[in-house]
Amino acid sequence: MFSTDDVFQRLASSPFRQRFHLGPKEYEYCMNHGPDTVAQHAADFINRRLAPAQPQADGKQTPMRGHPVFIAQHATATCCRGCLEKWHRIPAHAEMTQTQQDYTVAVILRWIHQEMQRPAPAAKPRKAKPKKSDPQQMDLL
Repeated sequence: MFSTDDVFQRLASSPFRQRFHLGPKEYEYCMNHGPDTVAQHAADFINRRLAPAQPQADGKQTPMRGHPVFIAQHATATCCRGCLEKWHRIPAHAEMTQTQQDYTVAVILRWIHQEMQRPAPAAKPRKAKPKKSDPQQMDLL
């Protein structure tokens, strides 16, 4: 494993990893639930989805949106065992130790903390739904 400072320095040079940011819903989720709850979710996700030696659907087990931890996992290359091995030197195909799990959660929480220091992202305006036309009327113009 690397120091978190080293990892964040290397992640900063990856255009793919740098494109991830918390959206309005995830930012609000963090504000409403607080750091303790988000930390518990991160620990639970890592324990259930990544810690086993052969995680179910490895490489596809982390959604790209829906929870701040999921976004953080992609931003920090803690989304699958392959990324953990490549970026963090946590061996794939071996059950993660508690120390490795704690390190992974710390990386995720550091990224979320950095994101929460940014101004809240603006909510995207909703697109208006097209009006349904009356099937009895035909618009010829």
